[in-house]
Amino acid sequence: MKPLRIGSRPSRLAIIQAEMVRDAIASTIPDLDIEIVPIRTSGDKILTPSLADVGGKGLFIKELEQALAERRIDVAVHSMKDLPAVLAPQFRIVATPQRENPRDALITPNGAHLKSLPKGAKLGTSSPRRKFEALGINPGLEVVPLRGNVDTRVGKLQSGEMDAIIVAMAGLKRLGKLQDLKYEELNERDFVPSAAQAALAIETLSDGKICGSDETDRAVASLNHWKTECETTAERAFLASIHASCVTPVGVKATLTNDRLSIRAILFSTDGTRSLEEEIFDHAAVDAARLGENLGAKMIARGARDLLDET
Repeated sequence: MKPLRIGSRPSRLAIIQAEMVRDAIASTIPDLDIEIVPIRTSGDKILTPSLADVGGKGLFIKELEQALAERRIDVAVHSMKDLPAVLAPQFRIVATPQRENPRDALITPNGAHLKSLPKGAKLGTSSPRRKFEALGINPGLEVVPLRGNVDTRVGKLQSGEMDAIIVAMAGLKRLGKLQDLKYEELNERDFVPSAAQAALAIETLSDGKICGSDETDRAVASLNHWKTECETTAERAFLASIHASCVTPVGVKATLTNDRLSIRAILFSTDGTRSLEEEIFDHAAVDAARLGENLGAKMIARGARDLLDET
């Protein structure tokens, strides 16, 4: 059986995520030789405060997809929120493992709540969505650009450069940092996360089976979690339907509960002064992608195109 090569960004969080996938596959095929191949992406090399200025989140997948196309790796493990809403035809998502907590977390030195931060408090984030949602809850904040891995961001908080930072709960949990920090878990209705936040995507080529093996292909596909696939499919379909780019300030979260699938979104103008919110739901038997598309159509009918044209 051919070895399986898993491509991953080289950050500690990305490697942990790749190791989670490796271990899950190994539990299915114990004798399969699996190698994690770290690949530094453009997003890892560029340290400007705003990714929007240099190409957006797609910079985190370009080199990994190139390695797939050149068959230097067999699968790539991504944070799904870094993927475009529509993949190029030569690639496919073979599995979406179970999603971690999709919410954002506000980290402060003393565990303060977002609403209670004093006027002028410096909040670190380079996400326009997080910036505008935070200002909607506490207009007195001074939002300053902040990039880097979780350790870098936490370090700037601990050094006093920032009074608070916002990061994904999933990253904190996977890195084992929750017990070391004081944080507020932000309610996903008031603070709608990014599409597919906390979900992983296992990407491979569209043509043929992984490593040319039925067994390997089935083992990787078996990691798929239907609830996660359903929710992220709806979220990504919404993004595709409104033609959102990787720099569009938009949050969207689908929730599958028993036989009910709901999806909620918020879209901001470039300067954050205007926004649109919408939510719809249907029975879970409905096609998840269609529900996401329907939400997009409703928001476009309400004027979303004007906001999108700005970005």
